[in-house]
Amino acid sequence: MFRSLYDWTISLAGRKSSEKWLAVVAFVESSIFLVPADVLFVPMAFARPDRVWRYAFVATVASVLGGVAGWFLGYYAFETVAKPVLEFYGKLDAFNQLSQSVDLSTIILLLITSGFAHLPPIKVVTILSGVAHVNLWLFIVSAVVARGARFMLLAWLLQRYGESVRDFIERRLTQLAMAVCAVAIFSFVAYRYVAH
Repeated sequence: MFRSLYDWTISLAGRKSSEKWLAVVAFVESSIFLVPADVLFVPMAFARPDRVWRYAFVATVASVLGGVAGWFLGYYAFETVAKPVLEFYGKLDAFNQLSQSVDLSTIILLLITSGFAHLPPIKVVTILSGVAHVNLWLFIVSAVVARGARFMLLAWLLQRYGESVRDFIERRLTQLAMAVCAVAIFSFVAYRYVAH
């Protein structure tokens, strides 16, 4: 199922309506969709390098709005909507583990790492933020920073290096982002340990 979903998402890049589809995929990725918006963003940027910053802006705004939708799902409709979505994608266990051991500062860290490197999946954290009643404006600022950083970094790499960076983006960018996030998580845990 994931492969066919991935292939369908890639096929959207060649359509005239690809920018609208980028907004849709970025929006739903943050609350209910499995395939990251990067899958559509990268081929679109290669096809129209003159629009790469515009695409990054569209993806960021739509992703943040999707995150807000996830927050509302967690805040107002966890049992009726969010829980079945998490069960469908097999993310309910991850959600339950996170929800039992987080406080506000941990959620903010997770928002940044999930927004930048999908670690853990962004939909899990947006819904968790609503369930935990994280301040909506703080949530939005964190989402703008994390998602904006990811899409703007992609735009900069694509504009600066073009086709030569394609293999790096497709194979290594997520690993690099995860490594940066692992350092952030380690620093956060070390800080919390020393502070206590």
